[in-house]
Amino acid sequence: MATKLGFRQASRNKSIKEHFKVCFCFKRMFRLKVAEPPEEINNIFDTYTQNGTMNMDELYNFLVHFQGEERGDDTKKHAQAVFHSLRHLNIFQRRGLHFDAFFRYLLGDLNGPLRDQVHHDMNSPLAHYFLYTGHNSYLTGNQFSSESSTTPIIKALKKGVRVIELDLWPNSREDDVDVRHGGTLTSSVKLRDCLNAIRDNAFEASDYPLIITFEDHITPPLQRKVAKMVDDIFGDMLFRPDYSHQMKKFPSPESLKGKILISTKPPESPENQGQKVQEEEVEWLEDKDDRSRVNDEDESDGESEEEESLEYRNLISIHAWKPKGKVEHWLLDHDQVRRLSLSEQVLEDIARTRGTDIVRFTQNNLLRVYPKGSRMDSSNYDPMTGWMHGAQMVAFNMQGHGHFLWYMEGMFKANGGCGYVKKPDILLNNSEIYDSRVNRPIQKTLQVLVYMGEGWQSEFGQTHFDFYSPPDFRVQVGIHGVPADIDTKVTRTIEDEWVPVWIEELNFPLTCPELALLHIKVIERDFSGQHDFAGQTCLPVSELREGIRSVRLCNRKGEPYKHVRLLVQFRFSNH
Repeated sequence: MATKLGFRQASRNKSIKEHFKVCFCFKRMFRLKVAEPPEEINNIFDTYTQNGTMNMDELYNFLVHFQGEERGDDTKKHAQAVFHSLRHLNIFQRRGLHFDAFFRYLLGDLNGPLRDQVHHDMNSPLAHYFLYTGHNSYLTGNQFSSESSTTPIIKALKKGVRVIELDLWPNSREDDVDVRHGGTLTSSVKLRDCLNAIRDNAFEASDYPLIITFEDHITPPLQRKVAKMVDDIFGDMLFRPDYSHQMKKFPSPESLKGKILISTKPPESPENQGQKVQEEEVEWLEDKDDRSRVNDEDESDGESEEEESLEYRNLISIHAWKPKGKVEHWLLDHDQVRRLSLSEQVLEDIARTRGTDIVRFTQNNLLRVYPKGSRMDSSNYDPMTGWMHGAQMVAFNMQGHGHFLWYMEGMFKANGGCGYVKKPDILLNNSEIYDSRVNRPIQKTLQVLVYMGEGWQSEFGQTHFDFYSPPDFRVQVGIHGVPADIDTKVTRTIEDEWVPVWIEELNFPLTCPELALLHIKVIERDFSGQHDFAGQTCLPVSELREGIRSVRLCNRKGEPYKHVRLLVQFRFSNH
């Protein structure tokens, strides 16, 4: 028993104190605390151990019976990894884990809330997946005057983004192709540099296919130049279907591992002249004059231009179309699968009356949603509107900011962070099309028991949150999902503690757990009302591992803190 209470004994023996100045001649003193396990953790350890230590078999039983891990070799290997990770610490004994070592494991990275490997079925058509998608991937800042660079492209690829967007324009001499946001004051970057950066980083975070969407404003001669450039740079990495214009269903992510796909509107040809549609609208300032799109206004100049267009057309494995005419014509099924692009505003408008038609369309075809042109500050929109209608490519400004970007990052922590998330069955059922306007019965309740938090003292300076005392932390836990499931609950505030212990349970009934995201945010209360940010994370509910888990928190940019984490228990109850 003495060893089991090691943390508590240590905290009693420590006489370290913090001093906060209140005025010139007076200081407040606060006793520093180490991470001290809640009593319930002591009781759980007692239940699964004998003689004050936890051997390998007892750890395996804890993982299976309390944590809900599957029986078998994988869980046994995980138990061995836990022992191996703690062997170098003086709190580890040959016979097994002291309570202190067990508690260290619970708060460690080997006990995260999500699986870290790909585990979805990856053999279905591309249309059956949500894809981690970027918008204007070359911009470093706002949509109007920021620099264009390969840096944000590389950063996005390292985060696991699987769809990169490039806007193609003739350079000033019209003898080469630049990437820039046309009609704005943004600078340009050479297309060749962008393609080289993509080639070198495409599969660093994920082996699954990378899609490049071209927003094309170039002439047939430059299209031919792009075709050669793409072929030279990507070589065998480029996916070239023999008959992309006749593709009746998309290949699977598994079959396209290590491949790069090009998606854009195909140039005019005898094959597609009868089905010509308006090119994807240019965003913001470009909206004012779609005639600026070169390949819409140029007339074919003979066989040479047709040959040039043919080379470019043969690059395109995913044909893109822009809606034209009545809404009902946009969402019709064709012999050829395709990609349709809609602005966030257009999607919201048509979803009010034709939501089920959109879901049906996305069961075979790809739908890309992009930010409306007025988002000059590179802000983002609610991605759930697109996801709950089956949109695979919800395009985001990855250099942006705010809680919508946190939701995007949370969704793509699923499936091992590979950038592809299998859509739930409700969006793939073609006999009963999902209607987001009709509330389903409650499917299950998520129970979130927030035990404690630690790490702020190692991450921040003594007066980072408050000049006069240790911080006052509280946890805000919310669900973002279909409208019926949206909810937020808050724990009580623990005052003057760097290592707060809440032990509060928060319950969330869910009608659509398949699409729900759990957002956790810690704030430091300030009596002025201007509360300080102390960390956040977003997790896909469908991927949560039950049991007591270590939840690592991130900063506002989505970058994980090194030390800050919460100890949280997750449970599901079915209805």
